[in-house]
Amino acid sequence: MSLSRDQALRQLHAWTTNASLLNHARAVEIVMRAAASKYAEGADPEMWGITGLLHDADYDQWPQDHPQRIVDWLREQGEEEMAYAVSFHQTKWNLPPKGPLDKALLACDELAGFIIACCLVRPDGIVTLEPKSVKKKLKDKAFAAKVDREIIRSSVEVLGVDLDGHIQFVIDALKPHAEELGIAGRT
Repeated sequence: MSLSRDQALRQLHAWTTNASLLNHARAVEIVMRAAASKYAEGADPEMWGITGLLHDADYDQWPQDHPQRIVDWLREQGEEEMAYAVSFHQTKWNLPPKGPLDKALLACDELAGFIIACCLVRPDGIVTLEPKSVKKKLKDKAFAAKVDREIIRSSVEVLGVDLDGHIQFVIDALKPHAEELGIAGRT
């Protein structure tokens, strides 16, 4: 991998100014770094993290083209594996997964966003959040209505893991970063 986190961060900030999208990018970076060791033996946490950081980098300015611009940029940097994972996370493109990076990005992206949303409505944020609470919110279609529940369900299947276990994994990955992400709660 030739792309550094500093380069990736500069690219993200060049294209993204929305604070919520920047926070989401950081959350997915955090979860993907943890996912590297959990879901792929010998995987590079730096590469997985940067993939998570950049997966929506073009969405703020070009939502209609997303993720084509960031995919093209990653390819220009010689980062084909990252580019493919970002392409795969655009489920409308109907690409097959090639490896664990692709599967993990899809399974971590929507769920990380949904878990952040769950934390924001809880007085104690992520501190006491459990999978059963997340699953209850998943059933409430009015809550975080833009989150695609089918992607969460199917992506966990593609990754080959249990939904409760994956939810707990994402919670555990985010918890040490609660203050930074604004999900520590108000208590």
